[in-house]
Amino acid sequence: MEQEITFKQKALDSLREKYKDRENKSLLKFSNPFECLVAVILSAQCTDQRVNIVTEELFKEHNSPEKMLELSFDELKEYINSCGLANNKAKNILAASQKLVNEFNSEVPRSKKEIMTLPGVGSKTANVVLANAYDIPGLGVDTHVKRVSNRIGLASGKTPNKIEAELCQLIPEENWNKAHHWLIWHGRETCSSRKPKCDKCEINEFCQYYLENMRDMS
Repeated sequence: MEQEITFKQKALDSLREKYKDRENKSLLKFSNPFECLVAVILSAQCTDQRVNIVTEELFKEHNSPEKMLELSFDELKEYINSCGLANNKAKNILAASQKLVNEFNSEVPRSKKEIMTLPGVGSKTANVVLANAYDIPGLGVDTHVKRVSNRIGLASGKTPNKIEAELCQLIPEENWNKAHHWLIWHGRETCSSRKPKCDKCEINEFCQYYLENMRDMS
C-alpha cells in the first residue's frame, strides 16, 4: 500500500511540475462569484471556449442575480442556446438567481452545503465555484478529472463523488484547487478521451494505463 501511494505521489509531483504555471488558471472567464456560478452551470457538456463566447454577451447586462431575473425564460434560453441543454440550464440559472435574492442577500454562498441548495448545483459545480470564486479548497470532478484520475490510477471510483473522496484523501487540502487544474490541463492537452498522447506524456512512467496497455507498443 505504501508503495502504491508513493507511485501516485510521483504522478502528482510530475503533474505539478508540468502545470505549475497554470495551476491557478481557469479557462472560464468571469469577474464576480455570480458570473462564475453561471459560467460553471453553462459548462456542463459544453466547452469552456463556447461558454466564454456566450457569457461575453450575457454578462454585459446580466451579471448579477437581479439583472439575470430581468430576463424571461425564453430570453435567457436564446442567449445560452449554443451551450446545449438550454432548457434545464435556463431554468436552473433563473431559479438559482431567485434563491440568491430571496435567501442569500444576492450573494453566492461561501459554504459547500449552502451553495448546493441552489438549483442546478451539485458537488462538482459547488467545488469549482468555491475554488475559483473564493479560493476555498474544493476538488471538482468533471469529465477530464474523472478520466485522467482513472487512467493514471490516482482513483479507482467510477462516480464523481467516489473519485472526489479518493483524491481528497490522497492530496493535501491546500493543493485541492491546484490539483483540479493539473488534471484538467493534462486531460485537455495530453490525456484526451479518444487518442491520448501516451508516447509523448511526461508522466507515462507513473501512469497505470500506459504501463498496462501502451508501453510495449511504443
